[in-house]
Amino acid sequence: MATNTENESTVSREVEKPPIEPIRLPSVEEIRGQDIWNNCAVRSVVSGVMGGGLGLMMGLLLGALDTPLMQDKMTGRQQFIYQAKQMGQRSWSSARAFAVMGFVFSAAECVVEKARAKHDTTNTVVAGCVTGGALSAKGGPQAACVGCAGFAAFSVLIEKFLDRHD
Repeated sequence: MATNTENESTVSREVEKPPIEPIRLPSVEEIRGQDIWNNCAVRSVVSGVMGGGLGLMMGLLLGALDTPLMQDKMTGRQQFIYQAKQMGQRSWSSARAFAVMGFVFSAAECVVEKARAKHDTTNTVVAGCVTGGALSAKGGPQAACVGCAGFAAFSVLIEKFLDRHD
């Protein structure tokens, strides 16, 4: 009787193992898709467009939260028109800023990654520094240095946070 129970447990262990599947080679379409995505220009443009979309949504949200100073003296229609204008202005401004930020960061990261032939945190630091410096360059060299350091640190923190939650 004991041997019968042992045989059943051995059989059930063998049944629970998932079957071994052979390695599947990527198709021609998958290889072409990867080649297109590995192009720095394509990656940068897509990041810029996605950043612009994010900025548009952020602008709509933040513009809707903006209240006029003379709210108590405005009619409902005037408040609605004011809110709509604020949302439009904020959306356009945020969309441009996020699009430029996404484009520059993605381009810098891709170029550095191709040059170094590595994918690591150093690429993120350099791309963050380039992006922060470029966005704040109008403020002078000191602003560019602060922007470089701040955006590089922010980029590393975001990458570490995302890597931890994968």
